Amino acid sequence: MAVFANNLNGLVWLLLMLVPLLVLQRLLHREIQAVLLILTRRPALAIGLFAFLFFPGVALHETSHFFMARLLRVRTGRFSLLPKMLPDGRLRMGYVETDSTDFLRDALIGVAPLLAGGTSVAYIGISRLGLDPLAGAIQMNAWSSFGEMLLQLPRQPDFWLWFYLAFTISSTMFPSATDRRGWLPVTLIVLFLAAIALLAGAGPWLAKNLAPALDTVLSSMATVFAISLLPHIALVLPVSLLRRLITKLTGISIS
Repeated sequence: MAVFANNLNGLVWLLLMLVPLLVLQRLLHREIQAVLLILTRRPALAIGLFAFLFFPGVALHETSHFFMARLLRVRTGRFSLLPKMLPDGRLRMGYVETDSTDFLRDALIGVAPLLAGGTSVAYIGISRLGLDPLAGAIQMNAWSSFGEMLLQLPRQPDFWLWFYLAFTISSTMFPSATDRRGWLPVTLIVLFLAAIALLAGAGPWLAKNLAPALDTVLSSMATVFAISLLPHIALVLPVSLLRRLITKLTGISIS
């Protein structure tokens, strides 16, 4: 078990990046919706503007479902990128209908937005925003260089376009509850097989051959979530302050 723990540092970094990302994502979405609702004073228009703002991410999310389903030979039905408020109060940004299939293909179709979105965010962060040097500065504890590099980021070509795309894609890449319906059976099967392997005495082999590869995957996911976290950190305070300012100016408060 100690060998496994030493090889799974990526899991720690993944959780350290994922948890604040999910918290800030929900907070930022709520603040943006409040700003739009106060400014427009029309819920339908506010929803439309919110959906338009996140359209690139929603389009990638739904088309990734569609193409994964087609790749796995699962028939698709209706396809929509139009927002709709559901009876339970949730906002549905879009959807793709797919036929019922086995849990493995369900799981793969459900995880498609995370794969497509994560790949896109990694490409934008590393190739277009040039965040690689920042990661190197953090690893070397070169915080003075980190600050200088951070200030230089807006000088990257088309910085604000890529920043916007990284934000909208990372904000919409997580699978919904419906998308995750096939994950539980797959997870239980993997855990069952792992338990059998450990009971059969394959622990040392797994620690030597599987744990390093798993750690690499988890570390890569942590990097994607770290890149996703940056635009959320950059935007949450300005948007929150804007919401407070227009609340004070208009006298309209959105709880």
